[in-house]
Amino acid sequence: MNRLADATSPYLQQHADNPVDWWPWCAEAFSEARRRDVPVLISIGYAACHWCHVMAHESFENEAVGQLMNDDFVSIKVDREERPDVDAVYMTATQAMTGQGGWPMTVFATPDGTPFFCGTYFPRANFVRLLQSVAAAWRDQREAVLRQGAAVVEAIGGAQAVGGPTAPLSAELLDGAAVQLGKEYDSVNAGFGGAPKFPPHMNLLFLLRHHQRTGEQHSLEMVRHTCEAMARGGIYDQLAGGFARYSVDATWTVPHFEKMLYDNALLLRVYTQLWRLTGDALAGRVARETVFFLRDSLAVAPGGFASALDADTEGVEGATYAWTPEQLVEALGADDGRWAADLYEVTSGGTFEHGTSVLRLARDIDDAAPEIVARWARVRAALREARSRRAQPARDDKVVSSWNGLAITALAEFAQVASAVDEPADAEGRQAAGLARELAVGAGRYLADVHLVDGRLRRVSRDGVVGEPAGVLEDYGCVAEAFCALHQLTGEGRWLELARQLLDAALAHFGTGAGGFYDTADDAEQLVARPADPTDNATPSGLSALAAALTTYSALTAEPRYREAAEAALATIAPIAARHARFTGYSATAGEALLSGPYEIAVVADGAAADPLLRAAHRHAPPGAVVVAGAPDQPGVPLLRDRPLLEGRPTAYVCRGFVCDRPVTTAADLVAQLG
Repeated sequence: MNRLADATSPYLQQHADNPVDWWPWCAEAFSEARRRDVPVLISIGYAACHWCHVMAHESFENEAVGQLMNDDFVSIKVDREERPDVDAVYMTATQAMTGQGGWPMTVFATPDGTPFFCGTYFPRANFVRLLQSVAAAWRDQREAVLRQGAAVVEAIGGAQAVGGPTAPLSAELLDGAAVQLGKEYDSVNAGFGGAPKFPPHMNLLFLLRHHQRTGEQHSLEMVRHTCEAMARGGIYDQLAGGFARYSVDATWTVPHFEKMLYDNALLLRVYTQLWRLTGDALAGRVARETVFFLRDSLAVAPGGFASALDADTEGVEGATYAWTPEQLVEALGADDGRWAADLYEVTSGGTFEHGTSVLRLARDIDDAAPEIVARWARVRAALREARSRRAQPARDDKVVSSWNGLAITALAEFAQVASAVDEPADAEGRQAAGLARELAVGAGRYLADVHLVDGRLRRVSRDGVVGEPAGVLEDYGCVAEAFCALHQLTGEGRWLELARQLLDAALAHFGTGAGGFYDTADDAEQLVARPADPTDNATPSGLSALAAALTTYSALTAEPRYREAAEAALATIAPIAARHARFTGYSATAGEALLSGPYEIAVVADGAAADPLLRAAHRHAPPGAVVVAGAPDQPGVPLLRDRPLLEGRPTAYVCRGFVCDRPVTTAADLVAQLG
């Protein structure tokens, strides 16, 4: 029976025609398992996952394997991006049983959802033997299976336990976290750790704010080196922009080709802030290109951004992106083809598979002579056009609340910074700034109109239709932070009121009572355990995202209870940050904002008259500062309340920690205050 054809998730739809009698995650599936007295097989993955596709082709599309699954199990297919709560619980179980995790995730559970055997990818022969063994154990060794499940649930409960020691996220602790990152830094290839190497975007955001607060040059150098290495490496699409999920090697050469919205959103923030602080030409170019990538590759109608581009093209990983020297010559002609092969390090031996190479930028192009830059632009455009005639990777076009929140915040920041860093003189720069604003506002409206239902967030939508899964904590945190960013970008009070709704709902339904937070609401579906993971992974944890939003909102409204909630949440992270700084980057970023103040900057003026002060504010804003502009007493904008023009001139008001400086009317005076 085909139960997946009408699913919101493209991942589930990919499996709709399997010979497996799949169920979506639902109470009816577990009721069916109880009725038949068979175990549940839970298969968890996502649409852009290469090894999920491999296991599907090898096993789930095979008639004999499907028959085994149908005879002895109730099989449930779960999109981890749509149900991060389900994924978190069973990932913890998988890690407890095997010492590692990943996707595809394969979990065998009792009809009440208790996991008793977990793994990840299994080749077909191994999977068949596993199906037969689990079915036999369920029939013949039921008591042992149930004891195993009880032990796994106990282990999950211990791993997801809330409470424990707390401490302020102090300057000393954040300084220590920066030192810890420095010890784990790869001074040769950049980034942290070895292969596989993931973009450390949240740690880079923290290090930029740490540098700004302390002047510590090593923090800045780690960011500059890593940003340059990634931008010149194969992990970055040298033709169309956009970052892949990770590099399979330590040198950023060969990526795992899937492109995720959350990586590109967070990296857009990193490159934007590096550009703001240093004026680095490469950082500015990559930030602009990432804005265009979001529009060209991930924007969806009627609004928002798609989740990901697939790693595979027609079943072959990286087929769209790899080149041989002969293909470059065919696309460009002999002279330009050889020049491109040298520039992009495309060799006869290849850096990827079957003698192909992933494009890397061998030399610094951003500061090259004008004629070199012009040639590079011409060659790049020709290769991009040639590549467009190849088969293209599929797109997972569901809209995820939290990831869209991250994108909105990044785009809003870029729109503001791009008008402040030596205001773009070229047409592409002006276009990118305007586009970023348009995309941010459009995605914000979409989330507000579609994903916000009766004051609560839903997790996903597709084709303008919202899905059933409830939003988790990271959705509330990331979207509330995005609405705060839109309030600053537009000066409209609506966004601040929407942020309040989300923060109040999060405080009411997700709190542990001890400063921490669960990842699911108190009225959400009850799983075998209630997940509560405060550490950052591929995206900010729910706790760190919420702390960032609470910090920004409290600065925009001067309401102390939201700041106190942020401080209490970050206090639960402090012991982890002291030992494992790499997994608390977003919390540390919020902590730097709290240490800074954060500054509250209000520019009172009408229209373009505010521009000189506004550019100075965005260019020189301290870590986590909030900036708003508008007419005096503009409705819905607390920072403009009771702040008149000074002698009829545009005026800037700067406050920090409930203490305000004298109002100023020149950019130079404002820069001096912010310094």
